[in-house]
Amino acid sequence: MTGILNISQVALDNWVEGGENLWAWQFNLAGKATQEKDKFRWRSTGLVNFGKSKIGNTDSRKAVDEIHFETVYIRKLGYQVNPYAAATARTQFAKGYSYTDTSKTEISAFMDPGYFTQSIGMGYLWKDDFSTRLGASLKESVASKHASRYTNNPETSDEIEKSRVDFGMESVTDIKLSISDNLLFTSQLILFTDFSALNTVDVDWDNKLTATINKYLNVNFSFRLFYDRNLHVKRQIKEALAVGLTYNFF
Repeated sequence: MTGILNISQVALDNWVEGGENLWAWQFNLAGKATQEKDKFRWRSTGLVNFGKSKIGNTDSRKAVDEIHFETVYIRKLGYQVNPYAAATARTQFAKGYSYTDTSKTEISAFMDPGYFTQSIGMGYLWKDDFSTRLGASLKESVASKHASRYTNNPETSDEIEKSRVDFGMESVTDIKLSISDNLLFTSQLILFTDFSALNTVDVDWDNKLTATINKYLNVNFSFRLFYDRNLHVKRQIKEALAVGLTYNFF
């Protein structure tokens, strides 16, 4: 299990060229557990990521907020491709807001929305560096206060659905590449298509590049491209660059 703490701070006093005071922090906790036997491999991973920032006289605002859990069970049959079963869960900690110059509007909260998937199919695993799997998948989305934004079916005007279930095909590909002794690149590409709309593919592509300076100091760059037709007609992008302290708990 690894914890990373990133902190940024700028303070100005009588600075004639102008500018704003700034502070920002981000905490990342990631862990994994693997059980491997002759007949199976069971791996679970978890990620907790949260951070806030404050610029000038504005209130502090959430910058990063994610809870993500994944577990994958592979049954070894002695071939390169083996059957698997997998489940994932994703949500956030704190409330999220949409800001204007004079007001803020709550648009998300813990488990509002929450996303869950279960899938079965066939997968290929090459050591810990590369794996890919393809299978049938159930994708559930749940919400409560903000159901009209995340789970509602616009075709039903008489009610607001607080959950949505999609049945389709899911592809998940993971890459772990050691570029050098102190440079690590990881990437996960998730593709999902609903059987009711096979011409549309949801995309979640998460990339991380970590440069280790020494035992406790590292530089992290992350890039995530996200597209879900039920949330927005356009793709979403999140990018972050940070220098932080790292500690391995065990």
